[in-house]
Amino acid sequence: MHQYYISLLLTNLLTVNFLFSPVALADVKPQLLPLAQMISPSQSISPKAALERLFTSKEIENEWFAPEFLAQVPIEQVRRVIDGVKSQLGTYEGVQNNAKDYLVIFSQASVPTKIALNSKGQISGLLFEPPQAKVISLEEAANKFKALPGKVSFLVQEGKTIQAALNTKIPLAVGSAFKLAVLKALKSEIASGKQTWKDVVQLQPSWKSLPSGMLQTWPDGAYLTVETLAALMISLSDNTATDILINLLGRQPIELVSPRNRPFLTTRELFILKGYRNRDFLKRYRTSNEAQRREILKELSNKPLPDVNEFEGGNPVALDVEWFFTAEELCGLMEEVADLPLMSINPGVAKAKDWQRVAFKGGSESGVLNMTTWLQGKNGKNYCVVATWNNSDASIEESKFVALYTGVLAKLAANK
Repeated sequence: MHQYYISLLLTNLLTVNFLFSPVALADVKPQLLPLAQMISPSQSISPKAALERLFTSKEIENEWFAPEFLAQVPIEQVRRVIDGVKSQLGTYEGVQNNAKDYLVIFSQASVPTKIALNSKGQISGLLFEPPQAKVISLEEAANKFKALPGKVSFLVQEGKTIQAALNTKIPLAVGSAFKLAVLKALKSEIASGKQTWKDVVQLQPSWKSLPSGMLQTWPDGAYLTVETLAALMISLSDNTATDILINLLGRQPIELVSPRNRPFLTTRELFILKGYRNRDFLKRYRTSNEAQRREILKELSNKPLPDVNEFEGGNPVALDVEWFFTAEELCGLMEEVADLPLMSINPGVAKAKDWQRVAFKGGSESGVLNMTTWLQGKNGKNYCVVATWNNSDASIEESKFVALYTGVLAKLAANK
């Protein structure tokens, strides 16, 4: 449920908006300058050759990068990202030109890549976009999702027609994709006149959560409109914005939208339950009925948030304490809210230029990964694509999952 990124270096790559804090390179945000501004005829190496060297050399060297680049992204971080891409996408096959940019080709997927060199031929900007599996049939994609360890669901709908389906009625943990239910409940409250988009809320310290997001660092008492909170909840997966809206609406309207998730947890409550110091509460919560769980949450209301570092790179913790939705339910929620302008701020891994409109929400925590996308083709046809992966026994290979998912979107874009 953290903001998950599969691209790297110098800009956010995937912005899938999850619950936990950004990993590794997510906070590095300098602008990637156009190649025309960065490359001079005196360079000793071409951009394509510089990329090939990254993926074929036994050791990645400091001198290949501009000092200002390494000041923001240490060389060890670069090596880890390159090793991760190589290990998850199969055998390296080469680099191809892709318009003004490049494709790094592997046996299982290709990675659209932007690179900028300074006048000395050093890398001053580098961006790996989400990997894309070679365009495959939806049936083959479903089989590959099915082969992943753990539990997986996958659904592709064109309008109401199912084009591909795998375990679409099985509820799985979905991380921050649960925020679609909060938005649906909010939209209903606004339609009934109980709330308006222009209503103003003051930020209370008891509502602050952990990243992803930004509001956890804002001053207490800051004024925010409901529309701003909803936009931050979806586009940045801001956990504090989400919890403010849950507190504003109350649990009941959201539980009517999602009756399986009772009591409907805030992100702050989930973090506190899964913090190291509260494992006794977690144990009680896991074995309690609904009424008992509501009492436990009252006990936790005065507990401090755990340190965010507790949730970085750890093993899955109590995946039965999460937010659970089926793929069909996520498509239904997405259909209800896709018309809201805020849903298109962050298109996820879809190429917005290929579609008339894109709405996206994703989620993850350790052992959980979800992507939910609603797409309107330029021919007017609507699609919904949902994939969820839960694996409590081992780490999730995000690159493999994202490559499959983007391959499906590319297949639909080619056929629209």
